[in-house]
Amino acid sequence: MIVVFGGAFNPPTIAHKEVYLHITKHLDVKLFIYLPVSNHYTKRSLESNIHRMQMLNLMTRNFDNVLVSPMEFEDPEFLGTYQSLIRIQERYPEDEVVFVIGADNLAKLYKWKNAEALVSEFRFIILNRDELNIQEALENDPFLKRHEKQFILLPTFSLSVSSTMFREQLDASLTDPLVFQYIQLHHLYRG
Repeated sequence: MIVVFGGAFNPPTIAHKEVYLHITKHLDVKLFIYLPVSNHYTKRSLESNIHRMQMLNLMTRNFDNVLVSPMEFEDPEFLGTYQSLIRIQERYPEDEVVFVIGADNLAKLYKWKNAEALVSEFRFIILNRDELNIQEALENDPFLKRHEKQFILLPTFSLSVSSTMFREQLDASLTDPLVFQYIQLHHLYRG
């Protein structure tokens, strides 16, 4: 199984590290790919691609079978998760490619680019976030219910730390120590 964990990682936090540890403990993972979105993504206040890539490399320095992929940085525009997963599947045709999302993203999944094809062709690992009832969310949403077999539930994961929380508090305990040092060295997230 090739696990792809996409996101802004603005900055990567202890939760992003715990996602890797939790998934690799519970599933047979051949390769875990951190896939940061490029600055073409329409999220405000993203640090540069280079800084976010460097921070992810620092955070994953001791992880086994991890790749931090700059693939989306090379795209001329934000193409969406579906296009990225197709390209990854082409690189690893013998393996199943699955995508990680937090349960808090389930309600908006139908709005993602190429959502129908994305959820029909790829499975998703769902991690609990904000203590949501994942099973209830799947059963009460027609789009999710139609694709219920595509979801791998790992509800025992729950860590309510976010990049937003770090940016608001600048709390060193929310990131890897080397990531925090990098943030300080480069004067990131200072407003």
